[in-house]
Amino acid sequence: MSAPKPPLKRIILEMGTGNDLYGEDYTKAAKRAVQDAIHHSSIILFTSLGIDPQTMQIELNIAAQKPQEVDLEEVARELPYGQVFPKAVFGGLDIHDEDNDRTSVIVNAGIIVRLPLG
Repeated sequence: MSAPKPPLKRIILEMGTGNDLYGEDYTKAAKRAVQDAIHHSSIILFTSLGIDPQTMQIELNIAAQKPQEVDLEEVARELPYGQVFPKAVFGGLDIHDEDNDRTSVIVNAGIIVRLPLG
C-alpha cells in the first residue's frame, strides 16, 4: 500500500492580458495573455525547495468574447511545466473599428498553480 499523497495547495496566482489587434485571433491573444502572466515574476521556490516543477497542477483560465474560438491545447503549450487544465469562459473585450471594419480582441488569463504540499 502506497503512502497517501499530500493535499494540493494553491501557491501561485498570475494574471495577464493579451491582444490581437488586426487578425481577430482569439488563440493568439490568449497565448499572449499567458506569456504576459508568466513573465511577471521569477518563481525560484522550486529550485530553492527542491521541488520538481512537473508536479504542479495548473488551472489555466482564459476569458474571451468568443471562448469557443480559443484553441485551448495550443494555449496550454505556452506553460512549460506541470499538468495543465485549461478552460475558456466568456470575458475579455472586443473593440470594433467601424471605419476599417476590423475588430481588436483582448483576452485575459488567470493562472492558478497548486502543488502537493503536506
